[in-house]
Amino acid sequence: MSRPDRLGWRAQWNVANAVTVARIVLVPVFLVLLLQDGGHSTGWRWAAFVLFGLAASTDRLDGWLARSRGLVTDLGKLLDPIADKALMGAALVALSALGDLPWWVTIVILVREVGITVMRFVVIDQAVIPASRGGKLKTVVQTVAIGLFVAPLDTLPDPVTWIAWGFMLLAVVLTVVTGVDYLVGMRRLRRESRAA
Repeated sequence: MSRPDRLGWRAQWNVANAVTVARIVLVPVFLVLLLQDGGHSTGWRWAAFVLFGLAASTDRLDGWLARSRGLVTDLGKLLDPIADKALMGAALVALSALGDLPWWVTIVILVREVGITVMRFVVIDQAVIPASRGGKLKTVVQTVAIGLFVAPLDTLPDPVTWIAWGFMLLAVVLTVVTGVDYLVGMRRLRRESRAA
């Protein structure tokens, strides 16, 4: 006789959550590829670039699977932002450690991303604040920018490096602006909930 599943964790496991877990598992594999030969191997950098693109693209897949098949679970809500931040955070820290990206860029993005994620969890019982259009645009621009920096830019024509920097600076601006917008929205919601 099997033990009763008191926490309901078995019911939480489905194909959408499996995709999310796979994204988390890919993070250390991505780091190993990126950091091979001190991060200066063209072949390994391209491999890391491809894996980063694959892991980032599955972000939409698990969300679509969950919504279209009625598989939205509390576990998925918990794991999805962890998977996103783990991939982006690992890439940013590794790129800065390799000297390919200034630390201030990594710090600004990580402080915003981790701070807002923690605040979402703090207020999750009071209100769920959905991602805004600006927030979605920010995520796309961040993904493109980081992906370009993962590629071996020193082997590519100069315009590609300029494009990568353009995307990265735009990502920083959008990160800050949407972070401030989120804080303002959260304060307004808290005021409204107190008034109610």
